Amino acid sequence: VQLVESGGGSVQAGGSLRLSCAASGFSEDSYAIGWFRQVPGKVREGIAFLDTKDGTTYYSDSAKGRFIISRDSAKNTVYLQMSSLKPEDSAIYYCAATSVPAVLAGTHRHYNYWGQGTQVTVSS
Repeated sequence: VQLVESGGGSVQAGGSLRLSCAASGFSEDSYAIGWFRQVPGKVREGIAFLDTKDGTTYYSDSAKGRFIISRDSAKNTVYLQMSSLKPEDSAIYYCAATSVPAVLAGTHRHYNYWGQGTQVTVSS
């Protein structure tokens, strides 16, 4: 299984970014994809999740209303559209995958496949 993120960068507060996660190598028909972020010294935080079985999505309180997770099945790519970005959104963002249903996989401990991460920096 391979996950490759892209789309990170620097943006001013209030701006938008779209992260991409290209997935390959899954043997299961359905799996959960999660977007996480981490800053030094803090636990990796799960912010958005998608279940490929039925497209159900879940969001952390910090992401609700500002971030949207979506999937292009034809491209095997999951996106995280981030809007109204704040300086506190600055972090390394990771996508991750697991065969556990998304409704049960809300923390990084449930995920066993990870991308390399992409840096997002939001300046005030």
